[in-house]
Amino acid sequence: MPTRTLRIPTPDGQADAFAAFPGHGERHPGVLLYTDVFGVRAELEEKARELARHGYYVLVPNLYYRHGPAPVREIPAHIGHEIRPAVVAQLMPLVEAHTTERALRDADAYLAFLAAQPEVGAGPVGVIGYCMGGVLALRTAAAHPDQVAAVAGFHCGNLVTDAPDSPHRLVPKIAAQVHLGHAENDMTSLALGELDQALDAAGVGHTSEIYPGTVHGFTMSDTDAFNPSALQRHWDRLLSLLGRTLTNG
Repeated sequence: MPTRTLRIPTPDGQADAFAAFPGHGERHPGVLLYTDVFGVRAELEEKARELARHGYYVLVPNLYYRHGPAPVREIPAHIGHEIRPAVVAQLMPLVEAHTTERALRDADAYLAFLAAQPEVGAGPVGVIGYCMGGVLALRTAAAHPDQVAAVAGFHCGNLVTDAPDSPHRLVPKIAAQVHLGHAENDMTSLALGELDQALDAAGVGHTSEIYPGTVHGFTMSDTDAFNPSALQRHWDRLLSLLGRTLTNG
């Protein structure tokens, strides 16, 4: 399975990134994968490899590149419940610095870079996000409805806020099909209802479901939140979504 470490030109510098893709010398649908708060690491690289095994070119950018190459902060090999708050607190200044304006500039650069790769087909792309990456995935799809045909978000937070640019307010701009897989403690029932109502009202083809028996972060095997059956459910939903929406063009 070929992999590369890349540098992506952006208006603010160069973002380092990891890419995985099939090694058959053919062109494949592109997928942009946004990481969770803990950033690019072995766990996310393995997810990219798994998607590549199914026929996709997967790009995983370092969201914190303005502060240095990944890993910008040292991340433990396993993030247990007892240390998770401290690790997240260490990363919060980086998260807060990644404003919506910066995220949208980066999304432009990531999608342009993805489309320019010789291994990527000319068809639409998919965008996946874990944790905070789910917000970025929805923002990217709303900003690029002509390019993004599939959006998936897993154990996401902050999809429904009071902000004028809350992700749930952007869904009328989305042309992609959407799958959102929530942990039981990700969002209140009121917020979930508001999100689903927004998707329905916008006519967005979507599934939005709570994965039973899960806590926030359930897809990540390097954390105590990991749930193997929920991870498999995530793969089933994700591969089905990508398979019916992406082509080589």
